[in-house]
Amino acid sequence: MTDNIPFLITGLGNPGKEYAANRHNIGFMAVDAFVKQHRLLNMKVQAKAIVYSGMLEGHKVILAKPQTFMNLSGQSVQALVNFYKLPLENIIIVHDDLDLPFGMLRIRPEGGAGGQNGIRSIIEKLGTNIFPRMRMGIDRPPGRMDAAAFVLQDFNKEQAEALPTLLEKAVDGLNTWLMAGITEAMNKFNNK
Repeated sequence: MTDNIPFLITGLGNPGKEYAANRHNIGFMAVDAFVKQHRLLNMKVQAKAIVYSGMLEGHKVILAKPQTFMNLSGQSVQALVNFYKLPLENIIIVHDDLDLPFGMLRIRPEGGAGGQNGIRSIIEKLGTNIFPRMRMGIDRPPGRMDAAAFVLQDFNKEQAEALPTLLEKAVDGLNTWLMAGITEAMNKFNNK
């Protein structure tokens, strides 16, 4: 990570109240939890995203929630990376993952899209898959339910009750990534 260059945390989701509590919006929820924990009040609209910013222990931090809908998330990420002249190791994308059980986090320095259209859009726009990401487990759809329909549903009652704890863990993971680097964050938060 590079000193004196901002860090960008982007949570993926879909804009609009009707999507706010969907499984697909857990990236937005993680950004909101981070903003709340650090009391980041500086908010604006930039690069087709709601953007928060502030200083944390000497680091300039930018948080973004793209408002383009999931499949076009790369537009906002690319514009923010270009505007702030960010090296890709200074960005992290937070998103839902069907292949992880609910409550599990996976932090990685790179990887494929794994069927996640927001990540696919970001890879396409950045021209690389080598950027950090935090995958947040939302479980697989039950039975033969369509994955696209499943991610656009709200969490079930049990998961909704556990969500604040998961979001707290995600914020802790992001704090660790910011202050100690991705290796430390992976060692601490890539739980079994």
